Amino acid sequence: MSRPEKPLRILHVFRSPVGGLFRHVIDLVRGQTARGHQVGIVCDALTGGERASRLLDAVAPELALGVVRLPMGRHLAVSDYSAIRQIAASVERNAPDIVHGHGAKGGAYARLAVGADGPVRAYTPHGGSLLFKPDAMLGRFYLTLEKILQRRTDLFLFESAFIERLYHAKVGDPRAMTRIVPNGVAEAEFAEVPLRADATDILFIGELRHLKGVDVLLAALAGLRAKGIALSATIVGDGKARLDLQRQAQTAGLGDSVRFQLPKPAREAFSLGRVMVVPSRMESFPYIVLEAAAAGKPLIATHVGGIPDMFGPYADRLIPADDREALESALALAINHPETTNSAARLLQERVRATFSLDDMVSGGIDAYRAALASQKLKYE
Repeated sequence: MSRPEKPLRILHVFRSPVGGLFRHVIDLVRGQTARGHQVGIVCDALTGGERASRLLDAVAPELALGVVRLPMGRHLAVSDYSAIRQIAASVERNAPDIVHGHGAKGGAYARLAVGADGPVRAYTPHGGSLLFKPDAMLGRFYLTLEKILQRRTDLFLFESAFIERLYHAKVGDPRAMTRIVPNGVAEAEFAEVPLRADATDILFIGELRHLKGVDVLLAALAGLRAKGIALSATIVGDGKARLDLQRQAQTAGLGDSVRFQLPKPAREAFSLGRVMVVPSRMESFPYIVLEAAAAGKPLIATHVGGIPDMFGPYADRLIPADDREALESALALAINHPETTNSAARLLQERVRATFSLDDMVSGGIDAYRAALASQKLKYE
């Protein structure tokens, strides 16, 4: 009879407690602690606002290695030296088996703070540096840094096959153990979200910035209105493009049919619109697509990033990015043929249920940690 494996001590390092990366880490630490592991978090103290503070306060009592928040800038700066020293001190104090860095900054901090004879250095890119253009100066700098940090990595945990392909293309073949452990959603997220009485035809949820393509959505709505198809829409989110998008809606004559709301939890926002639209110009492996598909929301999305991996055999439904006419056609089809649209949503929901499980995400990560630890032990014996 084999002895039970000892619990692991795992320290997660990332910069900003917002968005899909933050959700991913929170899901991981909850799943890992539920399996008896001792877990901690190190993240930025300057971003995330009240929502991040509430979530971190809620999870803190479960974390044996605690929650440490310290200033972390987005780009490289002299202050990074202090942050790396503090993370190194946390590693020395907590003696983790695994230091898992998430995103470009968290991944750099985690690997620079730990030596080769220390804990396993795991890295999940979450897009990060890999989304920079390699021919741009900033892109060349960060991708060069990724190549340097390869030598300080014991385990690459890619969150999607798309990100693994991107790493190979932009950085090179990883020099350490590699696993693909897809993001996942919980069984509770497959429950239907009833629509509110004032739900609009269309729903967008996300950061209001150029990359998210909300301007293309507004242009498509204006184009349909000019053809006699007047659709209503709810835009949920905030960001530096918010005022420009509100002006665009007004100028296009959509002021009476498009409403803007501040960010809220995805499942709360799902009640605000019938058909979810993700018109992004660029993505990594967006949680919002998994969440919407799990909830059975009819979904129109662009063929970018890891979204085709999520859709799998249904990827032919995706539309080109930055294509107003294609989006107009998809919107009209979704509204005019609700039975077909709802049937497609059910098929995608079942694919997500079978392929992108939160339980599998947590278990797959732990299995990868143990494999990396075993490899490290052999290396130093």
